[in-house]
Amino acid sequence: MTLRFDNSYARLPGRFYARQAPAPVPVATLVALNDDLARRLGADPEALRSPDSVAWLAGNGLPDGAEPLAQAYAGHQFGGWVPQLGDGRAVLLGEVIAPDGARFDLQLKGAGQTPYSRQGDGRAWLGPVLREYVVSEAMAALGVPTTRALAAVTTGDTIWRDGQRRPGAVLARVAASHIRVGTFQYFAARRDMEGLQLLVDHVITRHHPQADGAAGLLDAVVAAQARLIAQWMALGFIHGVMNTDNMTVSGETIDYGPCAFMDAFHPDTVYSSIDRQGRYAWSNQPQIAAWNLAQLAMCLIPVMGEEAVAIEAATASVHRFKDLYEAEWLKRFGAKIGLASPTAADLPLIEGLLSEMTRQGADFTNSFRGLIDDTARGNFADPSGFDAWATGWRARLEAEADPQTVMRAANPAYIPRNHQVEAMIEAAVAGDLAPFHRLNAVLARPYHIRRGAEDLALPPRPDQVVQATFCGT
Repeated sequence: MTLRFDNSYARLPGRFYARQAPAPVPVATLVALNDDLARRLGADPEALRSPDSVAWLAGNGLPDGAEPLAQAYAGHQFGGWVPQLGDGRAVLLGEVIAPDGARFDLQLKGAGQTPYSRQGDGRAWLGPVLREYVVSEAMAALGVPTTRALAAVTTGDTIWRDGQRRPGAVLARVAASHIRVGTFQYFAARRDMEGLQLLVDHVITRHHPQADGAAGLLDAVVAAQARLIAQWMALGFIHGVMNTDNMTVSGETIDYGPCAFMDAFHPDTVYSSIDRQGRYAWSNQPQIAAWNLAQLAMCLIPVMGEEAVAIEAATASVHRFKDLYEAEWLKRFGAKIGLASPTAADLPLIEGLLSEMTRQGADFTNSFRGLIDDTARGNFADPSGFDAWATGWRARLEAEADPQTVMRAANPAYIPRNHQVEAMIEAAVAGDLAPFHRLNAVLARPYHIRRGAEDLALPPRPDQVVQATFCGT
């Protein structure tokens, strides 16, 4: 097996991280390996299945070229400022250069205590590891920028969560990088202007080479996040913990804790058990993204030049998020109802359907997917409201060249439904990985109907509804 490492983050000054090797585990057993992603990184999947490779995927040993470390960062958590967070249960092994020259972080999540663990055990248990594996890979298949899952490995450890014994596990996670808004906050809070400038230069080189200085970097991150959040919204995805330490500057989705996809639609839907005030509800995600970006802007102002000019430029950049996001939202929701090039005149049509879905609690995914084959009506207990909306919709489609193709590309048949994910975890803990592998196989092609997978497209029965999701830390 050959993974080519070139660890640029490890060449930054020592205050950016803590040198930290993964903590060894008793018994490393491979649960799942992402063959396609392994090949993308330049590795032979069969070599990654060897005992030596499975050992380092769990934290026992290191691959050649790795320089393990835990990254330092700060953040606002549910709006409250925490000056030091950092990787409390993750170790960055290093940066892998793929055969085409692309650079990827390779991180072990659940790799043991670090200086940033804050009295945590630094470990993960099998449930959250498999949830992140399934959901992050589903997001990649749905076309959403995201961290990826390379492998899941059980450790032979017992992990205690909520007074219960859980099987320990490690997730090998791949990302464009793990640099967050909170990384910038860490240096800005310490008034470390040298560190802040080094971080700006590093991120521009790595992620946004077209950016001209800190101001250009801010513009690029704003645009990337506007695209990302619109994608989340169009899929009914709720991140659940949009803290500033969970927002990447690369524009990838990161940290799948109490995340969820909506079943019955309501804009104020919350699943996260720790989001008791609904701060991160589905409908609030755009505003929270803008708030997070404002925190990034405040970090960058000191390295953007003359203060008054910098404040004006940073303010304008953050304010552009609204227009960028709304344009992307219109594009994506327009496509969901078959419009190749929607305009502002189409907003009432889109919003009309969402209003009727809200009124009746219609299934988000199936209501949109059903527009393709005229089965959407069946998602509404009282179809009269849908029928009234559909009259105007069908008239609008007469101006479209190929609305079916547009809708098929925008509306998945399958998402990682909460009740299926929970059932998969329960089975895996009991030793049955078949539901995990089946779910992954179907979600790998979410826009294509798969014979025999009809149950995976169904919303939950009343007794299957998941009311709350948990982060698992």
